[in-house]
Parts: sequence; structure tokens; C-alpha cells
Amino acid sequence: MLTKTWVLHVNFVSEKHKLINHCAPLGVYSNMRLLIERKPVKVYPDPKRVIARFFFNGDERAVQVIKHVMALSDKDVFNLISPLLQEYSKRHRNITKILIRHCKKVIFCIERAGFDFEALDKYQKLLIGSYFTHEYSIESAAFFNPSIVEDPDQSELVEGEKRLIISFRAVGEGHISSVVFRRALIDRDHNITVIPVGNYIDEAEVIKNAIYNKKLFLKKAADSRINIEVLDEVGAKLNDKFDYATLRKISLDGKNLQENELKKLEYDKILWLSDTYHEISFSRDTDISDRIIYPISEFERKGIEDARFVRFVKDDGSVVFYATYTAYDGAMIMPKLLQTTDFYDFKISPLHGIGAQNKNLALFPRKINGKYAMMSRIDGWNNYLMYSDKLTVWDNPVKLQAPVFPWEFIQIGNCGSPIETAAGWLVITHGVGPMRRYCLGASLFDLNDPSIEIGRLNEPLVIPNKDEREGYVPNVLYSCGSIIHNGELIIPYGLSDYCSSFAGVKIDLLIKKLKSSNCAIAKQEAEGAVIKNNLSV
Repeated sequence: MLTKTWVLHVNFVSEKHKLINHCAPLGVYSNMRLLIERKPVKVYPDPKRVIARFFFNGDERAVQVIKHVMALSDKDVFNLISPLLQEYSKRHRNITKILIRHCKKVIFCIERAGFDFEALDKYQKLLIGSYFTHEYSIESAAFFNPSIVEDPDQSELVEGEKRLIISFRAVGEGHISSVVFRRALIDRDHNITVIPVGNYIDEAEVIKNAIYNKKLFLKKAADSRINIEVLDEVGAKLNDKFDYATLRKISLDGKNLQENELKKLEYDKILWLSDTYHEISFSRDTDISDRIIYPISEFERKGIEDARFVRFVKDDGSVVFYATYTAYDGAMIMPKLLQTTDFYDFKISPLHGIGAQNKNLALFPRKINGKYAMMSRIDGWNNYLMYSDKLTVWDNPVKLQAPVFPWEFIQIGNCGSPIETAAGWLVITHGVGPMRRYCLGASLFDLNDPSIEIGRLNEPLVIPNKDEREGYVPNVLYSCGSIIHNGELIIPYGLSDYCSSFAGVKIDLLIKKLKSSNCAIAKQEAEGAVIKNNLSV
């Protein structure tokens, strides 16, 4: 009996991959699409939301600027900085602190200009800092690709309400992306209210106190195409575990011994990579809408994209929020992981392994059979499934889904972390079809074995309508994470990469549709055929 059961399982798995991954004949489908309720809420980019960034145009120009400032009289310095402080204090929290910080960044230029930083008075430091500061509008271009999770604070709500945190990809000048947040409230009838934003935006304090694993760090450095000879030299001087200060000293010592400018750049790249491991902390007097996670290291200088937040429940029942996102330097993609319990303090680290490639990594909200589980799209085309004992190391990806229907022929990918339901893991997908149109779909996977696809919608769940197809990137609907509330699936989504909105669908109707889809029918037929075959043996 045990032998026959084992044979049945093996045969079914084989048939499953033949039929479930190709779960319907190619062609046009006449199935009626589910009724989707588009919410009358849109969140638009706000160009007035600015941060004060460090501005630097090179050593030589900086030295000249400093000399000009130092040639001014004390009265002239005060008359210049005083109105600046009055004007920009209305736009930034603690502008003086920002200007002093930026002045300190050019101490080496101050010294080169022949002055002692410590001997400068307060107004000289502030004025110098102002010349090395510029405002950056974080949402000036687009505001899209939202992800949604429960707010850790659910106090003082009435029955049926839920407080939510929504992350967005905000795009500003130079197409640089950052992660920003909004708080929202959803009532028992699924009405959504997005809370108005605060007056200021704050960047976090960056804390570089990571302890690095030598083997993983050097592997990531090699994957990032840093010169192997330089890596071997630096690696020979590192212990199995090391800190930032040690790495910085070894790298700078090696750089100073080099005469070749290209080789010197390789040592800089090692330090840039070390910047991808860090912690950030926001002031406790900031609202969630005041907080921005802006690119910090050179390996993400062109943006941090498409954060997929998930409320993760640990084995002991405690909750932590993770987010996978894509760091981009203009040429290379580096998947990374955010971790927080309160949305004030975040730990950030890169993801390692063969499976940690490309975009679309999405973590399951709990362990499965004792292991972390992750969806990915390592080839940019198909969905994959991975398991790991470590959150930051992902290998052995196995293909989970390939495009089947015409609206997803170009590619299929996830739109956020799987959602646990009694019927299985619900995954909102995106498919790319003719005219590079992005639509949202849905699939259902077995709870205990997510490699088994129970059902997939034959038709898209949400298609760009005439009011949604125009924008920064036309004909694109995209989401990075949904939530179930009072029997309804709430899907936040970006509209043509410009602004964001919400759609809702009854979860019981969606599950019923998935169970009756061609994928589900193919699974039942495959299972029945295998059982019949084994019984006749």
C-alpha cells in the first residue's frame, strides 16, 4: 500500500508539470471576467514634497566657492544666510542641522582652501552648507507600484475598521526612485481613506554597524563584477567576520598604493557594496508620510524600486515586516531586503544566491515546512519558487509558472507576496501581452506544497481602462502587494506608472473562479488519470 501511494505521488507530480504549467490550450477565451470594483480614490504625485540633498560639483569648484564665502564680511554672511533660514525652515524640519551636516561633508575642501573648519563661526558654516545643498522633489515625475500591509498600530478603531500602511515607488528628477509611505483607513464596507501627508519629509539617519560574512560578501562582490584580483587582495586581509571600519581601512590602504585610476575605482566599488548593508533610523516625531527611504549606496544610485512589503509571522507568533526591493545603479540590478517591526528602524541587506537575481522577489508571509519560501523571476519571463534556511541566501529556484494565455505571452510575474487563504496561497500576478500591455491576474497554489498550481484565471483580473492607460508608461497596471479585509481582496495598483488607485473583488468569488479554471480542471483530470492508471496496475 505504501509503495502504491508513493508511485501515485511520483506519477502525479510528473503529470502535474505537464498539465498544470500548460493548463489550457492556447487561443482566445470566452470566460466572463470577475466583477471588479474600482475605488473612487487616487493618490497622485506631489511635486511640493521635497528633501534637502547634498550637492557637489567637484573638488576644484568647491574650493573656489568656499574661498568666495570666506572673503565675505561677517555682516554679508549673516545678511545672506538669515533670509535663507527663514525661507527654508518652512520647507524642511531643522534646516540648520542639514546645512551643518553638508558643510561637514566638504571639510577636506575647506582645508584645501586654507581654512580650519573648527575656527569657522556658525553662520559661515551654515552659508557654506547652503552652497552644497539642493532641493529634490521626490514625487515630481510619478507615484506608483504600491504595496499594502496592516499598520502595527490598530488602536482606537471601531469594529470592522483597519489601519493600513501603503508603500509607493516615488520617482523624481533623473528617474531616481525611492520608497515613500502613506497611512490609510479602510472601513467595514471597504471604503478607503488615505490620510493627508505631513508638511515635511525626513531622510533617515544611516547607521553602518553591520558585521559582514566574508564568504557571502566576496561572492556578492564577484557577482557585482568587481575586479577579482582586488577582491583576492582585500579578502586575504579580512577575517571570516568583519566590520565596516576594518573593511574601509583595508580598502583605502589598498587604493592609496595603486597608481592605476581604474584599479583605484575597484576599491571604491568595494566600499560602495559595503554601503548596501546598513541600518536606518527615523526620528520618532515623524509621521509615516514624512519618512522616505532614498538611495544611499552607489549600487542603488539610480533608484530603489518596487518594494514588496509583507507582514511575516515567525514561528513564535511574533510579527516582523519584510520587504524585498530592487536596487539599481543604471546598469546592474541588486535585490535587497528591508526588515522592520515599527517602520521607524530598518535593517537593510542584499540578497545572495542564484535565485536572488533580477526583479520580482516576493517572500511568503510565514515559513512552509520549516523553511522560508520566496517567489522570484530570475529569467525575467517566468515565475520561480525557492526555499531557504536563511532569509538572505536563495538558491535552487524551480520554475513555477510560465506564460500560458495570450495576455501574458511576453512574461508573467508576481505582484506581491502570496496571501494565505483556507483554499491555498493566493498570488496576484502581472502578465504582459500585445502592445506591452500590463494586466493583473491571479493564481492559487497548494498551502503545503506551493509548487502545485491549483488554478489560474484564464482572463485578466484587472485591465487598464480608458482612464488608466495614459501616463508615465502607458498601458501598465502594476501592484506590489494586496490585502484581504472583511471578505474582499483589496488591490492597490499603479496606473500607467503615474499615480495609484485601488480595486476590490469578493474573495469567495475569486477563489471559486480559480478552482473552476482550466488549471484546476487540468489538475483534476491529471489526478484522476493517474489514480485510474495506478489502480489498473
